[in-house]
Amino acid sequence: MTTLTTLLLGLLAVAAGLCLVRLLRGVSLPDRVVALETLMLTVVCGIAVLAVRTGSGVFLDVLVVVALLGFTGTTLVARFIERRGAR
Repeated sequence: MTTLTTLLLGLLAVAAGLCLVRLLRGVSLPDRVVALETLMLTVVCGIAVLAVRTGSGVFLDVLVVVALLGFTGTTLVARFIERRGAR
């Protein structure tokens, strides 16, 4: 199980790196928002893998908080883009 979780964490790190590249080089604001949301989802998946690896339920509380913050942030930015217009 340790080998599998290590492999998963490595793959998630690669995915997070690619999301950061897209976040920094995004052409428009919506592109960057999607990259940020994908990065947040990758972090949530990483926390879930760590919860499985350690067997600790504390990580699950953190997972819920991070997911809610990510959803709230994306909703606020989407509203901002809708009112201002995508440029």
